[in-house]
Amino acid sequence: MSRVNFGSKPLMFPQPVLIIGTYDENGVPNAMNAAWGITTDFHEITISLSEHKTTDNLAATGAFTVSFATEEALVGCDYVGIASGRKVPDKFEKAGFHAVKSEFVNAPLIAELPVAMECKVKSFEDGILIGEIVNVSADESAVTDGKVDLEKFRPITFDPFNNAYIGLGKKVGNAFKDGSALK
Repeated sequence: MSRVNFGSKPLMFPQPVLIIGTYDENGVPNAMNAAWGITTDFHEITISLSEHKTTDNLAATGAFTVSFATEEALVGCDYVGIASGRKVPDKFEKAGFHAVKSEFVNAPLIAELPVAMECKVKSFEDGILIGEIVNVSADESAVTDGKVDLEKFRPITFDPFNNAYIGLGKKVGNAFKDGSALK
């Protein structure tokens, strides 16, 4: 067996494409794209961030939403990752996003992104944001039989090996079930 070595790099696949929504101290919505995030407990999400307009907003409001990027909104989702909210004050609007205030936290849901976590800031130290997940919501357009339907929702993942976005494919198995065939 022959392997190709890439060195010490943050190359993990798949990575969710997370769009963090915040309000500033004046209630102006902002969004940023973040790929380095994961749920770290039943009610907790951890995201690696450097200093941004988003982190300024987190300090001001103590709340944020985490929406999952979709194939349909790919261009706007990529844009909020390459434009700075400190330099482009209407970045949210330029991305084609419309804010809907969360009923659970002081942060915007993004109407164009149908599935989101609504979170309170637990801590932000050394570039690591830890949030308490207060609620997960989904637009009815992304739900079938009371569950989020990935075929309707069409989330994307980030491929760090190729700097590409990949649409998630079809179901290939059943978690916590298929392995029982080996018991």
